[in-house]
Amino acid sequence: MSWTDLNGIDTYYVEAGSGPPMVFLHGMSSCGEAWWQQFEHFAGRFHVYAYDSVNHGHSANSPRDEDEPDRTDELEAFLAAMEISRPILAGNSMGGATILRWAARHPGEARALVVSGMGIAEPGAPSFRTIAPIDDATLFLPIGESLTDRLRNERPEMYERYLRIRSTATRLEYMRNPRPRNPRTLSETENIAATITAVTSPMLVVIGAIDPLVPNARRLHGLVPHSRYVAIPGAPHNVYWEAAAEWNTAVDDFLAANPPT
Repeated sequence: MSWTDLNGIDTYYVEAGSGPPMVFLHGMSSCGEAWWQQFEHFAGRFHVYAYDSVNHGHSANSPRDEDEPDRTDELEAFLAAMEISRPILAGNSMGGATILRWAARHPGEARALVVSGMGIAEPGAPSFRTIAPIDDATLFLPIGESLTDRLRNERPEMYERYLRIRSTATRLEYMRNPRPRNPRTLSETENIAATITAVTSPMLVVIGAIDPLVPNARRLHGLVPHSRYVAIPGAPHNVYWEAAAEWNTAVDDFLAANPPT
């Protein structure tokens, strides 16, 4: 178990393996340990990392009376703390959005970018969902359509594991007291369709074929012409969890075509 200070936030992270650095970024209300299936698959060839973003997992909460810290600033701080340059970045949902903003700031600095369960919304469409405070009786955070009923029926242990690992005290505290969005996050997200076109790093856009964000993922692919697009049949928003083998294969194929240097 390891912690590091990122912009004044006590931040939990996990790491394994050796080789080129590969950093995994989790989605909203998830945690770094949700990437365990990717750790098992990639740690033999890469030095893999995953951290719990502020107000998630085992990391600290931000002050209730302040805007939530910007997650791309947080990613930059993590890379600096780990002394990582030219990373492979892989993120799902909120993690994918963080990668897009980082890539817009650093258009050619990544070895590779894997944007999962995320894309770019059409003009005028909402880029963020509203977070309504939960009640004090809730202990396991709902997941909506992030996983399928098929997973719950056929592999209930995998379904329940996801509920447990993310419903930490840190995240429950935040969900009972949501912080305002960071102005820099809002501004960069609003302009991302224009800024993402400058990215030259190799990019994989991977999404579950039944994810409601498929149109957004397709739009991102169109805005970054050199990107590769993969839709995994029957997979939901949390494609990396429910369809881990297929997700890992898609990333393997992408990295084989764009070998880290």
